[in-house]
Amino acid sequence: MPKKKVEMVYVHFVVGLAIMLLIRFMPVELPGVTPVGKQILGIFIGTLYLWTTADPVWSSLFCIFMIGASDYGPMGSVLSATFGNPTVVQIFFLMIIMNTLQVHRLSAYIGRFFLTRKVIVGRPWAFTAVLFIGSVLIAAFVGCFAPIFLFWPILYDIFQDTGMKPKEAYPTIMIILIAVGAAIGFPVPPYMSNGLALISNYATITTNILGTSVVINNAQWLLVALVYGFVCAGAIILFAKFVLRPDVSKLQDLTLEQLNKNPLPPLSKEQKMVAVVIVCFLLSMMLPSIFPFLPGMAWLSANSYGVAILFMVILCVLRSDGKPVFSVKDNMVPFAWGTYFLVTSAILLGSVLTNDSTGVITFLNTVLSPIFQNMSPMVFSIVVLVIGCVLTNICNSLVIGMILQPVIATYCLSVGVNSAPIAAIMSMFVLACAIATPAASPFAAMLFGNKEWLRAKDIYKYDLMFVAIELVLVLVVGLPLANMFIR
Repeated sequence: MPKKKVEMVYVHFVVGLAIMLLIRFMPVELPGVTPVGKQILGIFIGTLYLWTTADPVWSSLFCIFMIGASDYGPMGSVLSATFGNPTVVQIFFLMIIMNTLQVHRLSAYIGRFFLTRKVIVGRPWAFTAVLFIGSVLIAAFVGCFAPIFLFWPILYDIFQDTGMKPKEAYPTIMIILIAVGAAIGFPVPPYMSNGLALISNYATITTNILGTSVVINNAQWLLVALVYGFVCAGAIILFAKFVLRPDVSKLQDLTLEQLNKNPLPPLSKEQKMVAVVIVCFLLSMMLPSIFPFLPGMAWLSANSYGVAILFMVILCVLRSDGKPVFSVKDNMVPFAWGTYFLVTSAILLGSVLTNDSTGVITFLNTVLSPIFQNMSPMVFSIVVLVIGCVLTNICNSLVIGMILQPVIATYCLSVGVNSAPIAAIMSMFVLACAIATPAASPFAAMLFGNKEWLRAKDIYKYDLMFVAIELVLVLVVGLPLANMFIR
């Protein structure tokens, strides 16, 4: 009888568990790190391994359990700190509300809007620019994966209609650009998903390290992220057009009828009601940062963690023709549990690692101070961004952001400079450029999983070029912008 193949998930589980349990016994002196800190470091490294190799749902839950089972604190206290964290609660309801755009197909209408602009007819690079910039904006304000789910199937049809084949230069570049645009747009909204997680995490760790919370302003974050995103989009499109120069002649005859061959019906009353509520919700998240002096803004700001709950209640109450416009059951179907639990466990890890009981901050000060003490703030910022660029394309981007944040806070404390600008631009950048390897982000994983249209060597080739452009631009444009606008 042939031997049964061992499921790799079992191997990864055993390796991850071994790392979590055994690192604490390694005969390596880590200055300042306590016995509890060694346990937490083992759990942290084991979790990193599992996040890279296994399902983020169970690996994140396993991380939470192992912290609760360690000497860090009682299980009940750890669970309370994890799921009672206001940011975790806020993200949960945010994700449910934003799923409404998919459930009610509003994302399809937004995608169709970008596809049917007359300016792109017969103009291949205008077509490319509109879809790429559209991907950035849709990822920012609709859903991070929406551009991929919306535009990839439409592009497949267009390529087939125009005679373009899988793995040809232009189809390859265009499909990759949609994912790159989604990654660039991903960190733009400071009130959603990983951007919110990193902003909240930095407020927590600066409280532990500095004794006072450094809160990055939402409006300032949004401005810098949008400008940087648009600059990246423009530069990448110009690079593709004038340097890569794929053959786009078959797109010259593309007609508006081809782009709109499956027209969507007019928006229903129910869809319009949902759209209005979503717009009001997004405004309620942003206006307090932009116009804090307006009546009601102080109240919204004070209750920002619970605003998503209020708008979910509003959606549940609304009726269209006697029927509810919102169903919790339907909205939970596309819920990204992997993202939610990864963010939840990462926030817990960030808080635990920087807690005084672990000694990790003391260790970082001891090890990093000799390296960074003679660096100017500008040189330090450049080094951190370059390191972040490399690491985020090897490991999970959110985790890398959380690893680098205490390094930034510690350095800025020692030299007496404001840490908010470099912390903000680093956090944005590691999320935006995590596209070059399958482990970097879900966007990259989806690219490498598209075997029908893409070759792995082409993904590596083009993604590395685009990441290099993003790195240059974050140093030339992003960092000065952050220093100028983020206070």
